[in-house]
Amino acid sequence: MHKKALSLLIILCVSALYNYATAQEIRANVSVVANQISGATDKRIFNTLQSALTEFINGRKWSDDGFTTAERIDCNFMLNINQDLGSNMYRASLTVQATRPVYNSGYLTSILNTMDANVAFKYVEFQPLEFSENRVAGNDAMVSNLTATVAFYVYIVLGLDYDSFSPRGGDNFFKKAQNIVNNAPDGKDISGWKAFEGTNNRYWLQDNLLNARFSRFHDVVYQYHRNGLDVMYDDMIKGRAAILNCLNLMQAIYQDNPNNILLQMFFRSKADELQKIYSKAPPQEKARAVEILSQIDVPNAARYQALKTAK
Repeated sequence: MHKKALSLLIILCVSALYNYATAQEIRANVSVVANQISGATDKRIFNTLQSALTEFINGRKWSDDGFTTAERIDCNFMLNINQDLGSNMYRASLTVQATRPVYNSGYLTSILNTMDANVAFKYVEFQPLEFSENRVAGNDAMVSNLTATVAFYVYIVLGLDYDSFSPRGGDNFFKKAQNIVNNAPDGKDISGWKAFEGTNNRYWLQDNLLNARFSRFHDVVYQYHRNGLDVMYDDMIKGRAAILNCLNLMQAIYQDNPNNILLQMFFRSKADELQKIYSKAPPQEKARAVEILSQIDVPNAARYQALKTAK
């Protein structure tokens, strides 16, 4: 091989290895919506914030693992600003959605679909968005609360994704989310980080994900994806049976704690998918799935019951 060609090949290989080792984990589509804000507020600031959040999420390295561009996790982060509190402070809701590819198919399955209604923050146009795991609260709690909240959900997404590929694979990320909760910003307009503020907030999400009482949930996430969805292309019957086993595990979780936040989170992501999976199942298998789903996912019970008459 010519020396120039060999040198170019070496450079390309080194570059590829570098890109593999440094590629970020998240590929997020970020939108900041401010339709409810009227009056003198300059809407341009929200476009600037959208760009800043996009760079904050997509440009940051969130783990020590190497990701190729194709392996990045696809997400949607929508910050819906519903109140201008004055002095560059706002109240918003944050919707986070994330997907995972299913082996041997072009199908993307939802691993998270959640909405956090309690995000208060301060943002001055063009101010840098900063976050440190060692100093979560920062100098200004209202400034730090936005990046702390976004980082919290990035770690939840990473944890669920890793859980879906290996048993308890996401624990390290759930612990990072716990660290954010333990060191979260504090202030009169800030909520969602404390146990006494509700039963369905950031505190309880990370608590349940790391609570040994709900360890079976991690078995569900892994088995549902690796033993269920990932084998369906080659063996639909085997994959569907694995998912039915997951429903049995979730029924046990439900019987232990009917209002468990993890089950609520799971079914917000999977209800449509489960309905499609069992719409074509044999009658006996379908009946068992409908029986369990109607009990443990009450908000969607009517949809599951309709499967009984589906052909």
